[in-house]
Amino acid sequence: MIHQTAIIDSSAQIEENVSIGPYAVIGKNTVIKSGVSVGSHSVIECAEIGENCRISSHASIGAPPQDLKYAGEDTKIIVGKNTVVREFVTLNRGTAATGKTVIGSNCMFMATSHVAHDCTIGDNVIFANGVATAGHSEVGEGSIIGGMVGIHQYARIGAYSMLGAGAMVSMDIIPYAQAQGDRARLVGLNIFGMKRRKMSLAEINEIKDAYKILFTSKLTLEDSVAKLMSVASSPAVKEILNFISSSKRGIARP
Repeated sequence: MIHQTAIIDSSAQIEENVSIGPYAVIGKNTVIKSGVSVGSHSVIECAEIGENCRISSHASIGAPPQDLKYAGEDTKIIVGKNTVVREFVTLNRGTAATGKTVIGSNCMFMATSHVAHDCTIGDNVIFANGVATAGHSEVGEGSIIGGMVGIHQYARIGAYSMLGAGAMVSMDIIPYAQAQGDRARLVGLNIFGMKRRKMSLAEINEIKDAYKILFTSKLTLEDSVAKLMSVASSPAVKEILNFISSSKRGIARP
């Protein structure tokens, strides 16, 4: 059902079984898939919204990026299916740098959280209240970001990591880790997240061993990565090592 007070741009494509609340605005170049509900006073433009998303009141999706270099280029935001966007969340579209902001499926963005231009957010990610990511940052699948966390532009958050409330993230956080503080530092591994992913005990133990070699041995980080590369059998450990090797900002450490 589309409320009579909603404003729908003529270019918008809206599939069946979509609910749009009072005074919502669906702007240009927008595609809304079936089963989506849009709360009152929300504004959506230049966006592709996947099936069965739940968008609460006063959310803003696809607004122009907060980037002084942006000059009105034709860009967009893509939101995967079954994602929940709560009140006053802001999800900005991309800039000419990448052309898009991409958000995965089954995510949850709690009230007042923010995703900036050109970010990539994986599936099953949770942003608690007030989380803010700067432009071009990446958040891996299954990550949980605690309230009021700030993520620096171009920083990467590895898959299945967990950030404590109030963390200020200026460097990359490796997959499967826990981090907290200003500036955020590692405080251990996200064992709960690994178990929730149904990882075997053997694989969890191999990640623990790798963590010890990386951060508590007398080897340099580069030598630790090289040593582990030669013996690692766990895909998750290889994921961590590849993440470290590809880091451009450097990684947070204990």
